[in-house]
Amino acid sequence: MADYQEFLDGVDREAYHEGEWRWEEDGYTVTRTYHYSPPGCHTSCGILLYTKDGKVERVEGDPLDPCTNGKLCIKCLTLDESVNHPDRLKYPMKRAGERGENKWQRISWDEAYDEIEARVKEIWETDGGNAIICVHGTGRNINWQVPFFGQAALKTPNISTFGFTGFSCYMPRICGSIAPFGDFPIVDASETHEDRYSNSEWVPPEVLVVWGNEPLASNADGYIGHWLVQCVQMGTKIISIDPRLTWWGARAEYWLQIRPGTDAALGCAWLNVIIGEGLYDADYVASWCSGFEELAESVKDTTPEWAAEICDLDADEIRASARLYAGAKPGAIQWGLAFDQQLSAMALCLAGCDLMALCGNVDVPGGNILVHNAFEINAGYASGENLTPAEWRAKKLNNNFALSVEGGDFVAHASSDGLLQAIEDGFPYPIKMMWIQSSNTLSCPSQDAPRVMKAMQNIPFIVNADPYVTPTSVALADIILPVAMSAERNSARTWWSPCRAMVKAADFYEAKSDEQIILELGKRLNPEVFGQWETDIDWLNWYLHDGTGSFSATTEATDQGGAKNSGKTLFTASWDELVRDPSMVGHCYDEFNATYNKAEKGMFRPDGSVGYGTPSGRLELAPMLYQYWGLSTTPFHTEPPESPISTPELMGEYPLILTCGGRSFEFFHSEHRQLPTMRELHPQPRLLVNPATAEKYGIQDGQWVWIENDHGRFKQMAKVSPVVNEKTVHAEHGWWFPETEPSAPYLFGTFESNPNNCTKAFVTGQGGVGSPIKGMICKIYPVREGDTMPYQQIAEAGNFPWYEKVESPRQDEIDRFHAALDKGMEFDVMANQLVDPASGERIDLKTGAKAEA
Repeated sequence: MADYQEFLDGVDREAYHEGEWRWEEDGYTVTRTYHYSPPGCHTSCGILLYTKDGKVERVEGDPLDPCTNGKLCIKCLTLDESVNHPDRLKYPMKRAGERGENKWQRISWDEAYDEIEARVKEIWETDGGNAIICVHGTGRNINWQVPFFGQAALKTPNISTFGFTGFSCYMPRICGSIAPFGDFPIVDASETHEDRYSNSEWVPPEVLVVWGNEPLASNADGYIGHWLVQCVQMGTKIISIDPRLTWWGARAEYWLQIRPGTDAALGCAWLNVIIGEGLYDADYVASWCSGFEELAESVKDTTPEWAAEICDLDADEIRASARLYAGAKPGAIQWGLAFDQQLSAMALCLAGCDLMALCGNVDVPGGNILVHNAFEINAGYASGENLTPAEWRAKKLNNNFALSVEGGDFVAHASSDGLLQAIEDGFPYPIKMMWIQSSNTLSCPSQDAPRVMKAMQNIPFIVNADPYVTPTSVALADIILPVAMSAERNSARTWWSPCRAMVKAADFYEAKSDEQIILELGKRLNPEVFGQWETDIDWLNWYLHDGTGSFSATTEATDQGGAKNSGKTLFTASWDELVRDPSMVGHCYDEFNATYNKAEKGMFRPDGSVGYGTPSGRLELAPMLYQYWGLSTTPFHTEPPESPISTPELMGEYPLILTCGGRSFEFFHSEHRQLPTMRELHPQPRLLVNPATAEKYGIQDGQWVWIENDHGRFKQMAKVSPVVNEKTVHAEHGWWFPETEPSAPYLFGTFESNPNNCTKAFVTGQGGVGSPIKGMICKIYPVREGDTMPYQQIAEAGNFPWYEKVESPRQDEIDRFHAALDKGMEFDVMANQLVDPASGERIDLKTGAKAEA
């Protein structure tokens, strides 16, 4: 595809029914649509679904789709295995025994809805909607639907990806870039143009920094990895920053094999070089940036030599790679999840933004362009928040209930640690119900998964909606609801560009789409809101048009100074027209996202004036919003809590750096483990071990190995390979084994190979954001016959024998809270004060001192 026009000219458009959304072919009905989970995926590729008698028989890429040009990864190519799998949940089920026994009774949808409705309304009467937690999974096509349901139907402010300390997935980059930029930056690989690589304005990046990311395997956050391969074919040079050698590192001018968890130090060193050597775009900085002097002062001592000691890198390579990026016109930075999963998360994101801005690479062809959701249709986690009663909304379990965090509450989500604390301790109020939609909470997001399971057992009523019965379903759910997959739902995607439609092409038993479940139950719980839509398509039309005005953005950052774009393009088509109109056939590009240099064209600011969508109108190298949020306004490095620098005394016992979470081609987080093709290609969890390390510790390739730290242990199969260095091992996340025993205590083996046994709750970075789960320490040793398995240790003792529980940093307040309640005092959640009902005397919970009302 290096010659894009040659590729386009070679497509037989008549054979692929250009302009048609559905046709008959060789006994099949063919539907032109987009896939966007479930099964899980962060992106949305153009596909041709071949169905017969309402069943998906095969999937092909659509070469007429300008998003992906017919390219599909194995997750789409095996979609027929997913949707037709015999283990899928077929009917609503109610628990027939104890939690964990995996005994279920089939019930009707009405019976399920009846019980859920009754329990929710009872909780409203006794405790308020804030006593309900609404949980959703990651990257699925539910990132506005489920929050809207939680806040408009369940009437709870407590929406979260529960168990995930520090909002450590994507949110730090969202907030961390909206503050300095006003909109979100993505690498310009021509994806905002319908004519793609042929667009006359577009140029490929001269240099692409692939930082903490493997785009080909992850295709993360609405981004397709092969777009960047096309850029490499056109001459783009690579800098790879990654503990693992990836496809990108093997082709890189510089591969910086960084010590996990130290990326912010490298970012500060690059800034030191670029500012100190005058490599930044001085004219651009003078015209479009603010805060330069403050930034320059903050990084004057963060030299490459300083960073080299921290990052285990060569100072000369740090300096040379910084020069290469700074000299590129244009250059671009493709960042990944590693930015979020370390204590310096917000500071690291700011360093990345500062680098983009200093070098004049913001919103220019081939740089990091600024985008919003297509047609400003905001698929936000705060959607529907205005429909929750104010007195319940005010009790959202944000970081103020879990950590000593000063400053603004800038995250739409409830704090995972705040929720865990409420479940464990009843502080500041007890939790009575949890709704889990398409999240395998125990196997994937939960840090300190055994602790999370024990806490969730305290919740009286749990509903789990999912395509499969998972370890979370068996261990905790009282009702499970079957969720339809992508090929079985009508939906829409507006995450970046273009706006895309998903079209229902098949059915599976009684499974319902996320939209159908939410709409049907929503009509029972809040008919005033949900009664305005008869069908799922009615609701989608509202979302594409009228709903945009009632949505908040993904974070509260936009209300506090993010872009109110004057140049937005309105979406005027209906969902049916988006699907069927021959000029669209499922997709429509937003001209705002396709426009370069929007600041000078007055497209970012509400009044149409020149500037960016920030409080100052400039790219803020030291953002005002960071100051308002109680964050440092310039980048800095925070050492992982356990490391060769933080805890040298522990390195004798745990001599290796443990990183985890790298993506594979076969799996999306904890999904796809049932599929025969995936397990043939990737049958077991793999621990990457350097050959010298393996020899030192007596590890053979293909041998099961224990990975242990001072918190827990898990086992994976050693893959001896030089792609990691001698100091680092890399483990895979999200593993469970659907082919094994489902009932407790084994629970499909969810604890056997899960790094979450070794991660910790209540350990976060500045502002309660970020978590050090990519930079832990460990020891490794062979699994021996007769070893006690993790599930046995957890079942017998609740956790591992050497486990030390990490308490909330506000444990003194929790103790004060319970002691006061024992004396008959009451708690004023809004004021954070204890009240003596007899005398009216008030005690400030934080200080223990007398307080005024």
